[in-house]
Amino acid sequence: MNDITKFPDMFSSWWPKSFPSSFPMTFMWPSLLWLLLAVPLLVAVYVWLLRRKKKASLRFASLSIVREAMDTGPSFRRHIPPMLFLLAITMMLLAASRPFAVVTLPMQQETIMLAMDVSGSMRATDVLPTRMVAAQNAAKAFLAELPRNIKVGIVAFAGSAQVAQIPTLNREDLVSAIDRFQLQRGTAIGNGIVMSLATLFPDSGIDLAQLQYGQKPRGVAIDEKPKEKKEFTPVAPGSYSSAAIILLTDGQRTTGVDSLEAAKMASERGVRVYTVGVGTTSGETIGFEGWSMRVKLDEETLKAIANKTQADYFYAGTAADLKKVYETLSSRLTVEKKETEISGLLALIAAALAIASAGLSMLWFNRIL
Repeated sequence: MNDITKFPDMFSSWWPKSFPSSFPMTFMWPSLLWLLLAVPLLVAVYVWLLRRKKKASLRFASLSIVREAMDTGPSFRRHIPPMLFLLAITMMLLAASRPFAVVTLPMQQETIMLAMDVSGSMRATDVLPTRMVAAQNAAKAFLAELPRNIKVGIVAFAGSAQVAQIPTLNREDLVSAIDRFQLQRGTAIGNGIVMSLATLFPDSGIDLAQLQYGQKPRGVAIDEKPKEKKEFTPVAPGSYSSAAIILLTDGQRTTGVDSLEAAKMASERGVRVYTVGVGTTSGETIGFEGWSMRVKLDEETLKAIANKTQADYFYAGTAADLKKVYETLSSRLTVEKKETEISGLLALIAAALAIASAGLSMLWFNRIL
């Protein structure tokens, strides 16, 4: 049986190969564009019919009959329905050629992981009322802006990292998880990234304890050999479009997996890590349970993480800036420009033009064309 998909290639030797690359659209079946030559032919037939009708009308003796034969409407208005119908035919012929164009569409992004710093440095007040409260408020505002079909998970990290909320569509559960944050000692930024990756890829064998302490994977006895890991093949940075990580922290790592090593793991899996710096570069001295330290924003590390994963770094020096950052992230994470087939759109336009043509003809002349 012949493959029907090969039909459009029957004229391929006649079609100029360079045409699609110089045209605003590209076509899967460019050979069918030859059918557009029928459009000027239809225009010529229409003009011929008008002249023929005019000549025929001159045979009538009565001037009133002549006027009736040549239509009673304005001269330009009687050409509008045929013109719309001709445009409809043009759209249908273009649709038959399977056109592609770069359009802005919702991304096929299914999951976003919020990795949020809950270390003691987040109690600093250089972002009012505190870094932590401002981050919580901005995160909740971000959730409200996201489309409801995007899952969101939350990882909280300080000296260690825990999944505060598995990816879910339930925004109320996410807000409750954010409100339950408790400040702890230590800042393990790399752990937050690794835990987010382990949540996104639960079957990939990512084990945080093994990475940080060299321990055997969980569930493996001391005298038991661990199972062989599945072979991992790195992908291009930023190529994984089904998930992303948003890392919110002041960037000062004090323990845990190296931040850039964790960023490398994300990069090799194609996951973008958008980083949001909370605080000021000058910092602030804070005290807690008898100890004090100066905490300031480490922008260089956060920029390096974002660059390594083909993402972006955002600075949030105030609560208002932080909210704007999250609004920007919401926009970036939910739309993208993508080359997409638009045959259906052109067919819809063709149908609308055909209906308009018939409707105007009936309204003005009590007949279709």
